[in-house]
Amino acid sequence: MCGRFNLIAKSDDIIEHFQLQKLPRYQPHYNIAPAQKILTIVELDDKSLKAVNLFWGLVPSWSKDSKNSHHLINARAETVREKPSFRAAFHKRRCLIVASGYFEWQKLESGKQAFHIHRQDNQLFAFARLWEHWQHDQDTLYSCTIITTQAIGIMQSIHERMPVIIASGNYRQWLDKGADEEKAFQLLDNQSYEQMTITPVSDWVNNPRHDDERCLQ
Repeated sequence: MCGRFNLIAKSDDIIEHFQLQKLPRYQPHYNIAPAQKILTIVELDDKSLKAVNLFWGLVPSWSKDSKNSHHLINARAETVREKPSFRAAFHKRRCLIVASGYFEWQKLESGKQAFHIHRQDNQLFAFARLWEHWQHDQDTLYSCTIITTQAIGIMQSIHERMPVIIASGNYRQWLDKGADEEKAFQLLDNQSYEQMTITPVSDWVNNPRHDDERCLQ
């Protein structure tokens, strides 16, 4: 699964990496948790890319209320095209989440060890995400979820699941609402993890209220 990540890049670096015109209100965060607003890249009708802030915890458009969104912070790649909660979003509401790294916890006899998973060159990358628009009476919510897949390689010893990373060369194809759904599904492979590495960190990151450099130490 993926329940915590970080984004500590400079605004200019994000704009350049995703070829954006500008960013919405942005502040670096070392410890991003579900139920927070997170920086998301979506494709507009004119094919340009836009950065927006979406609520982390997808609420299906048909849901009667938005109270259970914390249950949908992740979507399994194996069933994302079949589950009613994600099927429509996968078809036409794919997006990217900007990240500098993410955290996972390995279960040990003595407790849990936190790891920071990041690119070997510490550059930006993007998770595969889906977004939804929920509206009821006067209430409106734009929300999203991270797609996960079975862990491979260096991740297998830490956790059985891992978030899907979309290679930078595939950003446009993933976001393209007119792309063939099967081709989009094929992008949910694991090749991007060849550029990732893992670093053990202290238990400071365990508390989601901690949001400073000590999360990476």
